[in-house]
Amino acid sequence: MYLHLVKLFTFVLVLGVLSCAPVSEIERPFKLEPVDFKSLPGWADDNHSDALGVFRGSCQKLMVKNSSSALNLLALKPDSWHKACLSLPAGDANDDEAQDYFEKWFQPYLVFGKNGPEGLFTGYFEAELTGSLRRENSFQTPIYGVPNDHITVDLARFDPKLAGKKLVGMVRKKQFIPYYTRDDIATGALKGKAERIAWADDLIDLYILHVQGSGRVRLRDGSVMRIGFAAHNGHDYRSIGQVLIARGHLRRNHASWPHIRRWIEENQDQARALLAENARFIFFRTTDNKGPMGAQGVPLTAGRSMAVDKRYIPIGAPLWIVTHWPTDKSRPLRKLLVAQDTGAAIKGPVRGDYFWGFGKKALKLAGTMKSTGRYFVLLPR
Repeated sequence: MYLHLVKLFTFVLVLGVLSCAPVSEIERPFKLEPVDFKSLPGWADDNHSDALGVFRGSCQKLMVKNSSSALNLLALKPDSWHKACLSLPAGDANDDEAQDYFEKWFQPYLVFGKNGPEGLFTGYFEAELTGSLRRENSFQTPIYGVPNDHITVDLARFDPKLAGKKLVGMVRKKQFIPYYTRDDIATGALKGKAERIAWADDLIDLYILHVQGSGRVRLRDGSVMRIGFAAHNGHDYRSIGQVLIARGHLRRNHASWPHIRRWIEENQDQARALLAENARFIFFRTTDNKGPMGAQGVPLTAGRSMAVDKRYIPIGAPLWIVTHWPTDKSRPLRKLLVAQDTGAAIKGPVRGDYFWGFGKKALKLAGTMKSTGRYFVLLPR
């Protein structure tokens, strides 16, 4: 058995070295340009005390560990956040006090990527669906927990140079192989391997839950069960909206969630095959948190949390976003957010996913958000 494990992890390590992204994949040029707070459009108009409360939650994590792998890229020390976090004003600080705090302890930087400071901002939300704890009909689809044969290997345990790199798979006939795809799972690959946490009434709502990573299940008795991300199957995410565009079923400017849902509802016979184009599959766990949990390990806050690419932006860092509302390009969206999450589709220096909360309004805003803009990262002085 010991020899089997040695062979397995030797193979995993070799595979990890071959598959890890080389340094050249870090987008160049990546640049930070220092600016003063007066240069931040709309800075004085925000409710800084709201953002202060959100950053306070992030500080609990920043005080005990490194913020992210972006520390190396930005040449920050692991304890760079400590003074700023230890100097947080009292919980009842007003907007003026909160604004003064950020201006005293942080330096804003305009973030540049290969296309300059302009980038793409999309939105996400906490999915909400109806369902039951036990299967009630043949149309329901299971929400799975982590399977008993699912293995995640942290390659940093074998080589520090591979920090942040993981492999997901399973052991079959003494070989470590990729885990099942979405299509495999839809056709019964998890039978007897994973707990069914709940049963979802609507296949499309469940798919949205997979894309968002966390959500709420409204049960028959009116109670709500909150579930969060537990693991994934290791396969890359693929946008089914892009698939529909490539096939000529949707126009590029008509590929938001409402348009995708409408197409699926009108083509039910092709629904499962379309969803299978995204091989990535999410496993969930029940949670008692008051909000969905982000990658930093703190609950996300509607309108104040952002998902970023942690290769460039430290998780836990405050961000000043300058863009516009999804439904009204003439309405500015300028707010102080906190980088508290990541996402499979969030790649690049100037790329963000804005958390809108839950409910129909959040779904509409998140599903239609594809706004260009820029942001400034606030780093400790």
